Amino acid sequence: MGVQSSSMSYTELEQGYQGLKQSRPFFYIGEEEHGLANKALKDECKEVDAGKQVVVGICAMEKKSQSKPMREILTRLEEFEYLRTLVFSEEVILNEPVEKWPLCDCLISFHSKGFPLAKAIDYSDLRKPFNINDLYMQYDIKTGESLLITHRLRKRRKVYSILENEGIELPRYAVLDRESEHPSELVESEDHVEVDGEVFNKPFVEKPISAEDHNIYIYYPTSAGGGSQRLFRKIGSRSSVYSSESRIRKSGSFIYEEFMPTDGTDVKVYTVGPDYAHAEARKSPALDGKVERDKEGKEVRYPVILSNAEKLIARKVCLAFKQTVCGFDLLRANGKSLRVCDVNGFSFVKTQ
Repeated sequence: MGVQSSSMSYTELEQGYQGLKQSRPFFYIGEEEHGLANKALKDECKEVDAGKQVVVGICAMEKKSQSKPMREILTRLEEFEYLRTLVFSEEVILNEPVEKWPLCDCLISFHSKGFPLAKAIDYSDLRKPFNINDLYMQYDIKTGESLLITHRLRKRRKVYSILENEGIELPRYAVLDRESEHPSELVESEDHVEVDGEVFNKPFVEKPISAEDHNIYIYYPTSAGGGSQRLFRKIGSRSSVYSSESRIRKSGSFIYEEFMPTDGTDVKVYTVGPDYAHAEARKSPALDGKVERDKEGKEVRYPVILSNAEKLIARKVCLAFKQTVCGFDLLRANGKSLRVCDVNGFSFVKTQ
């Protein structure tokens, strides 16, 4: 089955959803031609027909599990007679041993600030629910040891490595490592930097190694006035500011990559499994740093129709990171995808 992109209007989708409410929805997981050929699956279906419910557990920080998008998702899941949702309380997640966590058949769990991902993995290993988003892939596991040392999706260097292994195009980049036993060699000139022999002429992008750090700088050449645009998590109506500082940061480890000119927008892609992808665009924070908002105060976003090549990229990202629900960013110019520049894991679509 090919990857489908969102082309129906919200009104059409909502009408279809309301139509489902008048009937009794049913679902299955697996290939259609093999679905009911398996006797074990037939037996399971008989159990479902007898009234067995599949318990879907939501294990995330309260800010996420009680958010408006998640509440909407849960409302729709509960329309299915044989599904029952169960939200783990933050108190239980943080303070109770996993042996005392609620039981579920299917687990939706994802990392955010303050979330004990190691405990979620222990719970998954203990109870063995079906995981919507793979938990181990949210970690980088130290080779040869059981110690989980850092988040895989929170380490840009590891994310880039996985993308490269899947043949997914990235901007040309180099890693400036100032923390290892053998730090990188750096040469900085007025209009370029050289990292371990790799030259990046301005404009170039400087990203912290940690994906939790959103302070990304874009450095401009002297021919364009110099200085830098400093991007950060949205604060009110701002997402970046201009600085006259043209020198790179002197401490910390960074990824340097070539600047890819776009149409002035960032494209956000959201997968629900490898065969469905929705995309929307927003004004790039690199333009002037002013966030466009509608009359309700929401950031303005526009629906995007993905090309076949972009749908294939979405499929590859979803499968490579084993994240059924997965958000990532595309750089796009002239209507064509240039590169993947970030992978975020479980993400909510911002337009509703």
